Amino acid sequence: MHAYNRIPSSGHSTPSPPASPLRSPRYRRGKAGRFGPAQLQPGRTLAQRLAWLLLSVLLRRQGIFLFAPLIYISGMLLYMGSVSFDVVPVISHRPAPGSVYRSPQLYEKLRPDMDSDNSSAGAISTIWQHSYKSGEWRPCTNKSSGGLPDTNGYIYVEANGGLNQQRTSICNAVAVAGYLNATLVIPNFHFHSIWRDPSKFRDIYDEDYFISSLENDVRVVNKIPDYIMERFDKNMSNVYNFRIKAWSPVQYYRDAVLPRLLEEKVIRISPFANRLSFDAPPAVQRLRCLANYEALRFSSPILTLGETLVARMKERSANNGGKYISVHLRFEEDMVAFSCCIYDGGDQEKADMVAARERGWKGKFTKPGRVIRPGAIRINGKCPLTPLEVGLMLRGMGFDGSTYIYLASGKIYDAERNMAPLLEMFPNLQTKQMLASNEELSPFKNYSSRMAAIDYTVCLHSEAFVTTQGGNFPHFLMGHRRYLYGGHSKTIRPDKRKLALLFDNPNIGWKSFKRQMLNMRSHSDSKGFELKRPNDSIYTFPCPDCMCHTNKSEGSRSSSAT
Repeated sequence: MHAYNRIPSSGHSTPSPPASPLRSPRYRRGKAGRFGPAQLQPGRTLAQRLAWLLLSVLLRRQGIFLFAPLIYISGMLLYMGSVSFDVVPVISHRPAPGSVYRSPQLYEKLRPDMDSDNSSAGAISTIWQHSYKSGEWRPCTNKSSGGLPDTNGYIYVEANGGLNQQRTSICNAVAVAGYLNATLVIPNFHFHSIWRDPSKFRDIYDEDYFISSLENDVRVVNKIPDYIMERFDKNMSNVYNFRIKAWSPVQYYRDAVLPRLLEEKVIRISPFANRLSFDAPPAVQRLRCLANYEALRFSSPILTLGETLVARMKERSANNGGKYISVHLRFEEDMVAFSCCIYDGGDQEKADMVAARERGWKGKFTKPGRVIRPGAIRINGKCPLTPLEVGLMLRGMGFDGSTYIYLASGKIYDAERNMAPLLEMFPNLQTKQMLASNEELSPFKNYSSRMAAIDYTVCLHSEAFVTTQGGNFPHFLMGHRRYLYGGHSKTIRPDKRKLALLFDNPNIGWKSFKRQMLNMRSHSDSKGFELKRPNDSIYTFPCPDCMCHTNKSEGSRSSSAT
């Protein structure tokens, strides 16, 4: 008869297995059996006799099979005297490769071989040796020649962000206004807590040139007529504001915005950055191209100083044929703080970064549940390159100490300490503060967007442009340089994941490091020619929407832009 199971399964009772014997027959022995005290050999110490006695008692119980391995190992360790109970073992974990900032140590190791390497002379003259076999590209943004029909109304947009995010807003606004046959009001710029620049459109761009360049394609005016604004008590905040989803297709503007525009005769869109999809019809793309590459020209004061600094860089680099390279270095305090990366500044750096995050983003990084892993950020190539790392990379890529470099950046974090190794590697490094006098820079010093516009101009005309962190500034420059240099960006884009591993490798030698850097430079060269894919930015990839292709073999030109 089976025992009844009190915990049924699937509604049925399950028979219990037969009961186990109370004791294994194998260990049914007398007191003087195999494990009894009678088996102890004479001559053992008292401690050994007690251990054997305890073991013989435990072996008489069935539970010994559960603890026998642990007791055996513990007994052996105690017998050999290798464990002390007053010591707690410590388990140490080695950080994952590339997760820790060790570039200063690598620099000290590689510096002697780097300084004695004389094989890099003239690298700047031979960096772009690979020609595009299928021909080149040339600017092809045709302007309209006919008149415009009556306007459907006025569009007022508010551009947010920094210099080049605002540039995105301007070009997209031109495209939307042209698509809807509307009149564009000169965009208004938001004041941002990070950039803190109150500049208006005409402070940065040549407003009159902008209006005249677009006159046959899109109407642009300085302000909305008074007779229309009287309906809104001459207060722009009373005008209906469209909240448009980011990356909206042009069809949304036709179906949702145009009916309201026809009814109200004026609409407001705020904010406007990135409110138009990159994938758009050719007619819309042409207006973007026209706005970005032809109509948007910096204001006369910015353009004059920028071109003056370009001339000074070419004059100082006369020994290199007037060629210089430009570097966009994103190592300002707010950039380092936002990245959440850890460098070698110790407690002072930690305090500075915590204060900068709270000042700029007020609790964003201290929300409950948010976990920040600096090591993972570095491994993934998301940490801004330090000036030292930029110097190591460029020396490895074949640019020797005589190379002239223009450094485009804001105020470098802890500049005196962090810039020292870069200046050691490249004593001919220049910045706008070094090239221009205080009097020349004074009209721009308190305006971050105007200062960025000066940097943009000098970088645009350099032989090579080096980007270190990404963002709107390098993306616009890559596209603009493609537009000027036959479709080639002439831009060095480092693989920062690979760099994180190389900078954390204590065993790498200078020759091996240099070989890796030359491969990285060659990869940037081969990626210089890239065509725009459907969801790519036209401001980074102007081919084929903004440029015409020239076939070398046939000498014919086919236009992909209308």
